[in-house]
Amino acid sequence: MNEQKFYENGLRFECQRCSDCCRIDPGYVFLTKNDLDILSHETKMKKQDFLKKFCRVVDLGGIKRISLIEMDNYDCVFWKEGGCEVYKARPVQCRTYPFWITYLEDENDWKNLSKECPGVGKGNIVTKKEIEEKILERQRERYLTTDDF
Repeated sequence: MNEQKFYENGLRFECQRCSDCCRIDPGYVFLTKNDLDILSHETKMKKQDFLKKFCRVVDLGGIKRISLIEMDNYDCVFWKEGGCEVYKARPVQCRTYPFWITYLEDENDWKNLSKECPGVGKGNIVTKKEIEEKILERQRERYLTTDDF
């Protein structure tokens, strides 16, 4: 039985470029192999050099994932005044935000996100199909771990 989602008719979202999702609070931007390929190409760096300069290992209790580093004030290493320096090459985690399963399990989760993200409820409707494509894009990608190197 196919359960109807609260976003059956789509959801309004338009990034307001507030940058709250990429700065101010601590967090992780976990990278996939594809992310590393795209970002190292965008920055014109060898992958190993990119990893040394812009990444860190995060121990999640046995799994050691690769994440972008943060500045001392918790800004993403690629956030500069005016926004993301690698916007067109940003990781899947960033590209698919805020259409993550954690915010789409029920309507209250989505509504609560609007307190943090001013783009929720604004702009054009993102269709159910587009939302589910973003969910699948994130699920298809496997995050890099130290075992990959």
